[in-house]
Amino acid sequence: MVACDPVSTPFNSLSVPAGARGFLPMSSMKERLKELILEHAFRYSEVPSFKLVHGGMSQFYFNCKRVTLDPEGQVLIGNLVFDALKGDQLQAVGGLTLGADPIASAVAYTSWLKKDPIQAFVVRKKQKEHGTASLVEGKVQGGDRVAVLDDVITTGGSTLQAIAACREAGLHVVRVVVLVDRQEMQGRENILKEVPRLDALVTRDEIMQLFRKRRAS
Repeated sequence: MVACDPVSTPFNSLSVPAGARGFLPMSSMKERLKELILEHAFRYSEVPSFKLVHGGMSQFYFNCKRVTLDPEGQVLIGNLVFDALKGDQLQAVGGLTLGADPIASAVAYTSWLKKDPIQAFVVRKKQKEHGTASLVEGKVQGGDRVAVLDDVITTGGSTLQAIAACREAGLHVVRVVVLVDRQEMQGRENILKEVPRLDALVTRDEIMQLFRKRRAS
């Protein structure tokens, strides 16, 4: 099993004054996000060693909560997802708890700072046994245009569960945005059967390219 080497480049070393970090170009934000994922959220094995949720084995492991819950990670993800959603006239973003929650919160916070507010919502894994018994929590209502978010897609199961819950609540799912596409188990293809568009901030191939570059240096 091979663990990736630590990435030593801090965010504030990207030739940008600390007070101007929010004004980094999106391309620089994406590159820094890839570094954070490589350093904190990714592992690789020459032989399939990591068990996936559905029971299969993989050479690749992503624990993206180590990035989505990180302060710098939230700044990067909030800006990158907000930028990806420009022009969609969305009322809200969210997805299945727990993976989507910090991403949705980061987008909502960023949208407020950019004076174009987008609500965040949470999709429960199962209905409450009290109150309204709603699967979807947040300031959303039937007819709202929403994007479903997720941290990682493999088979797409958690994303599809969120899409189904949103539709049951009367929300119009315009598209899906994920942090990482593992490029395994037909996840992208499965999701695109239900929504017209899916975007990933980062793909497994991009992380592997950076991983190999770091090993070779």
